[in-house]
Amino acid sequence: MKNIVLFFFLALLLLLQACSKKLDLLPASSISDASFWKTPDQFDAFVTGVHTQFRSNAATFQTLGEMRADIFGTDPGSGSVFTGEATQGVERLWTQNLDLDNPGVSNFGNFYYNINQINLLISNLKTTGVVTPANKSYYLGIGYGMRAFYYFHLLRTWGNAILQTTPVSSIDISNLAKGASTQDEVTKQIKADIDSSVNNFGAVYTFRSQKGIWSKAASLMLKGEVYLWTSYRGGGAADATTALNALTDIQTNIPSLALLPNFADVFASGNKGNAEIIFAIRYQLNEAAMTWIPGTYEPQTGFIINYYDSAANRKFDATTDNWGGTLRAPVKIATFRAYNDKDLRKGYTIQPAYNKVGNNYVMAGAFVKKYPGEQNAGSRQYTNDFPIYRYADLLLLKAEAKLALGQDPAAEINGVRQRAYGAGYTLAQWGYPNQSVDADPKEALLQERFCEFVFEGKRWYDLRRMGDAYVYKHTTLSSTQAYKLLWPIDRNSLTNNRSLEQNPGYAKF
Repeated sequence: MKNIVLFFFLALLLLLQACSKKLDLLPASSISDASFWKTPDQFDAFVTGVHTQFRSNAATFQTLGEMRADIFGTDPGSGSVFTGEATQGVERLWTQNLDLDNPGVSNFGNFYYNINQINLLISNLKTTGVVTPANKSYYLGIGYGMRAFYYFHLLRTWGNAILQTTPVSSIDISNLAKGASTQDEVTKQIKADIDSSVNNFGAVYTFRSQKGIWSKAASLMLKGEVYLWTSYRGGGAADATTALNALTDIQTNIPSLALLPNFADVFASGNKGNAEIIFAIRYQLNEAAMTWIPGTYEPQTGFIINYYDSAANRKFDATTDNWGGTLRAPVKIATFRAYNDKDLRKGYTIQPAYNKVGNNYVMAGAFVKKYPGEQNAGSRQYTNDFPIYRYADLLLLKAEAKLALGQDPAAEINGVRQRAYGAGYTLAQWGYPNQSVDADPKEALLQERFCEFVFEGKRWYDLRRMGDAYVYKHTTLSSTQAYKLLWPIDRNSLTNNRSLEQNPGYAKF
């Protein structure tokens, strides 16, 4: 195999404690596949590097999973700050106005870079004798699980995808003269990778690095998601059963997982790896911050101080409310109002801003509040973890699987609702099936997931999973634009790889 230049991971190795005296590092220009895989520390560091690269994809996970749904945008009455300070084309996502020159996400999210690194990890784990059997199995579980996760994003976004399961010398897969595999073939590969992941983890359900490392539970959550997706696409009850069994497996074998009593505590910077988290992207003060949040989702401090927080009956101020962002993607006023006022998630998830007219507050707009970070040396640092899977997700996916199988989803839905309404919860008023939305159980599940997971990159995928009709009902996309359910492939990728074909409906390259 040709040399794989590992500049990214060399830099990481020099920073990690794993770089012990056992490592005999060659000069950067000489680091290659042949000279790297010599010690357990090198494998450990490479696994850390794969997760560091995964963290660099967090903003894209959010974009693909949510930005085309019904959360962001502007409504009549929005103040000028909340119509997008400088949208720079971000509005094309929720207005469904994408094409090969404005694709929303280019180069397949750069996912193939890490897919290639994962392929390299898997390939070398299969032949190494320097890693302990326990770590070898755990790392293979990580590799197969994370690769399946990436391909599931590719499948739900672009449909057909280039399948590459062996390492290649070029990290930019768009330069490969290789066409995309069909959705059925991609789905088959995803399911095979999940099985390989689960089998390699075996009976090991332990978490590492405060749940900041992929685990068997993460693979089982992914299995639940994937099989629910295919249950609506021909898999029927058999796939719904597989999903239900995977989710129940987690509950049975990891009894420490549970909903936290207080919704806000799930995301607190000082409460990482808590009982509700199954797998999260890790951020830490002086290590890494969610810089992509203020860059798109938070207002400039100088703008927000002109508005009021009605709940606190105060005007925003630069010391407390130093969001320090550029609001390219404001939360719709309708999104805020979709929550019941008694729902405790409302005030923590979304921050409304008001003009004050006499003694009356008039809503001007809203923005994301779910990840407030922490104050450090007079500035706001976005150090909350970004959850990929958590226990509330498990419960609501399980409820969905049970519903598909004709079983009662009340226990799982009401577990989430009871936490949402806190001391004010009563089964008769708030519990399933006693709310008006519960007359349509699928809509009830979609509403619960909406309120629970705003800004966790799930809403677009939830609507897509349930079926096209739900996308048309809840977003600005209409049935006359059905081809837009898939995203366009960007011009650069089509230029570099002439074996790729544009998704049907978009202008051909």
